[in-house]
Amino acid sequence: MADKKGAFVTEITPQSEDFSRWYLDVVKRAELADYSTVKGCMIIRPYGYAIWELMQQALDRRFKATGHVNAYFPLFIPESLLRKEAAHVKGFAPQVAWVTRGGDEELEERLVVRPTSEAIIGMMYAKWIQSWRDLPILLNQWANVVRWEKVTRPFLRTTEFLWQEGHTAHETEREAEDEALRMLGVYRDFAEQELAMPVIDGRKSESEKFAGAVDTYAIEALMGDARALQAGTSHHLGQNFAKVFDITFQARDKSVQHVWQTSWGMSTRLVGGVIMMHGDDSGLILPPNVAPYQVVIVPILRGNWRETVLPHAEALRDELSAAGVRVTLDARDWYTPGWKFAEWELRGVPVRLEVGPKDIEKSQVMSARRDTRDKMAIVRTEIVNRVQALLSEIQQALFDRAHRFRDEHTLNVTSYEEFKGVMDGRPGFVVAPWCGESVCEAAIKTDTQATIRILLMDGSGATGSCVRCEAPAREQAYFAKAY
Repeated sequence: MADKKGAFVTEITPQSEDFSRWYLDVVKRAELADYSTVKGCMIIRPYGYAIWELMQQALDRRFKATGHVNAYFPLFIPESLLRKEAAHVKGFAPQVAWVTRGGDEELEERLVVRPTSEAIIGMMYAKWIQSWRDLPILLNQWANVVRWEKVTRPFLRTTEFLWQEGHTAHETEREAEDEALRMLGVYRDFAEQELAMPVIDGRKSESEKFAGAVDTYAIEALMGDARALQAGTSHHLGQNFAKVFDITFQARDKSVQHVWQTSWGMSTRLVGGVIMMHGDDSGLILPPNVAPYQVVIVPILRGNWRETVLPHAEALRDELSAAGVRVTLDARDWYTPGWKFAEWELRGVPVRLEVGPKDIEKSQVMSARRDTRDKMAIVRTEIVNRVQALLSEIQQALFDRAHRFRDEHTLNVTSYEEFKGVMDGRPGFVVAPWCGESVCEAAIKTDTQATIRILLMDGSGATGSCVRCEAPAREQAYFAKAY
């Protein structure tokens, strides 16, 4: 696991000194990802991919429990197909990667490397859907996409990334709207229950919504540096794509109608979100639900430890594993226990168990929590129950801590001078009344670098005058500086 002798556990830039450098240090030194020779692309290393797999599994269970099934669509999309939906093309044009040659031949038509799949899926839905009896279609795909980003950062924004994208077709507008909001709720539940990531949900402004959507809904989380991260989006597409791709069906009254559609997605940027929300100056702190190893067992090397301590450590590992705990035993004898403690702290393993000769004599195991570093002796016969309880406690404690941080970094303001004053720093979420005009929104972004992250779902709570222009407020907006 170490690149060179003793080179693994090295100093990490403190968050307070440079949060961005701290983040990159953790990604590299915890062996989550590495840089590719292709600018803006990353190689996800096994430990980082294991975190993503656990996220993927937890999401996939939720999708299937709500009636969705998985499919797969091509990576390449003909240019003519993408250009059918003008607003969609305009929204993605700066980020599209093109294929112009196949082998030694110029292609007759350029191909787009998938930035998202509305176009190719719309074409197939037009072929598959004939009658109201074919609806709803509830599909999801796990895939990679390419968006030619100018400024990249591992997991948070890369040229190629992994994600899921759901695409559904419905008989009525109400069904599509209900689906978009239902999936937003699935995302919120996943973020809060699995990632210990408290989020706020709401609607995006016109300028921030997905290209081609009627409405975009999102969940937003606050990172450890008080910047916001868009953690998931769900789009009500209306009939925009259905009309472009002629996705029609014979309705119950025998009329021919266009379907109503949604799309929704979450990506590997959530791995970055977990790092930034929970990590500290020693590295990762992983929520137990998405930790590749929930427990690491470190035997204390004393005397003939392989004959005395190791069998006890192995029995402990087997017992925890049989109870469904993801556990690893670090029996490497070329590193000291102290070095291992630092390494597994860097990797964010929620619980460390230490087993030495004295612990065996006392019929106990010494435990250490990664989140608080609290140490506690556990009676050997109670180990499974106590470890399972500890994991639950840590999962909840991480959520509670992040929730407190968000509450402490959410401010309400009413005047523009106050707004600009707090935005000089990094206050977190700043809640303010807004007139609803895009000109005003753009001016706020120019003045402060803050963007509207979400609008309250029902538009309620907007009172008084717009924070900037003093026109009557139409929306209560959550502003923040964001990733």
